[in-house]
Amino acid sequence: MPDRPRRPETERDRLRRISILNARLPKKRTIAQGVLRNPAGEVLLCELSYKKEWDLPGGVVDPGESPATCVEREVEEELGIDVSVGRLLAVNWLPPWRGWDDAILYLFDLGTHETGELDPRRFLRREIAGAHWVSAGAAGEHVAPYTARMVELAVDAPVPLYLENSEPVDGRVR
Repeated sequence: MPDRPRRPETERDRLRRISILNARLPKKRTIAQGVLRNPAGEVLLCELSYKKEWDLPGGVVDPGESPATCVEREVEEELGIDVSVGRLLAVNWLPPWRGWDDAILYLFDLGTHETGELDPRRFLRREIAGAHWVSAGAAGEHVAPYTARMVELAVDAPVPLYLENSEPVDGRVR
């Protein structure tokens, strides 16, 4: 019996197939954080209400949101500070950690907060217990080890870095 000729695939057919693939393919959590400095060159760290370690400002990227938009939104919502994303400092693949699945973290330069003054009344209290300016070298005393290593490598790197678990994969940065 001869094969029947296939009808040409329509745009509707293609979209239906894409929808099926999109629903079945893995989804990876995306995080966007920023390095914000004060005039003294210190880095802002957030004391979070829901975990022991302090962290850089930022958060989880919402579906359909860009990482750059996310970090600007999160800093405004959680700290009451308007920032503009500068250059990309690093992309960091994070393996599963403390019950979290793996994720991709985008780290951006947020420039300098002109006065360095923070208003705790503007903090989103359900997330931010406090915010502190610390030297980049002292960040490791307060943050998770992967954050400390990422800050150490990326804050003053001349080009954006690609990291895996906060370690360079190309061997150029040590």
